[in-house]
Amino acid sequence: MLTEFITLLDFAFGVTGPIFALVFLGILLKKFEVIDDAFTLAASRLIYMVAMPTMLFMSMINTDIRSVVDGPYLVFAVCGSLVIFAASSLLCPLLVKERRDRGVFIQGTFRSNLAIVGLAFCFNAYGEPGLAKASILMSVLTILYNLLTVYTLSASLSSEQVRISKVLIGIVKNPLIAALVIGIIFSLMAVPIPDVVRTSGEYLARMTLPLALISIGSALSFSELKNSSSVSVMAVFAKLVIVPVTLTYTAYRWGIQGMDLGILFLMVASPTAAASYIMVQNIGGNAKLAASIVVISTIASLITVSFGLAVLKQMGVI
Repeated sequence: MLTEFITLLDFAFGVTGPIFALVFLGILLKKFEVIDDAFTLAASRLIYMVAMPTMLFMSMINTDIRSVVDGPYLVFAVCGSLVIFAASSLLCPLLVKERRDRGVFIQGTFRSNLAIVGLAFCFNAYGEPGLAKASILMSVLTILYNLLTVYTLSASLSSEQVRISKVLIGIVKNPLIAALVIGIIFSLMAVPIPDVVRTSGEYLARMTLPLALISIGSALSFSELKNSSSVSVMAVFAKLVIVPVTLTYTAYRWGIQGMDLGILFLMVASPTAAASYIMVQNIGGNAKLAASIVVISTIASLITVSFGLAVLKQMGVI
């Protein structure tokens, strides 16, 4: 039994290992000054504005959309996320004394790094079919996460700086969402794509995840670990253990299995999104707490995601 589980762990690290190898490569490149903050900033803009939208667009036009859009599956993911958010909001006052830190804690427990780490996990585990299905899930949850984040941060900070209407406009203008929508339309209408455009798009798509993961590593600041507190540790434990276990088990009982269950686990078990730190910083919240949650969850997810994958594989449900 132990030997079998070790074999399954080896499979799991085969999914997570290459991803974190690139993250740590980014850390090393930054440490030895091969890349700097200017590179990280430029690369992040390139990924967000060009490379990631291209990857998502190419994924959609190369996919039978009708086979990956699963209404009940998406409804479950949305409802499950809402329940987690509600439970976290109810329990937060008991766990976090400082009112202004409560929104940061709640955001840290549910907002996954879907677009980069989550998609990379799913692509490594299931290839192009996994990437296509995860992309649809990402688009739905990204909209939900942004709305919930603005609500909880505004409530805890009593701030009028960020409004729901502004977030909705931002979602409409989000290049990732736009690329998915356009790609779905092109796929459903069977719009012909010239070979030169398709080949160029595939070149650009293939560089997206490696560059994005290296950029994550170069942006991590281990100095934030000294700012860690019981609040950040509790948020990370909830994000990487309680939330994935709860949603994955409930999904299994709901009847979701195989690749669908694996994708759901990998997406919700991903570390807290780096964007959560940026949003907290922009509205004057506890940015140090948000940063420590991002750093700790990113490092710890190598272990939790690998272990979780091994357990699910041993159970024969993915």
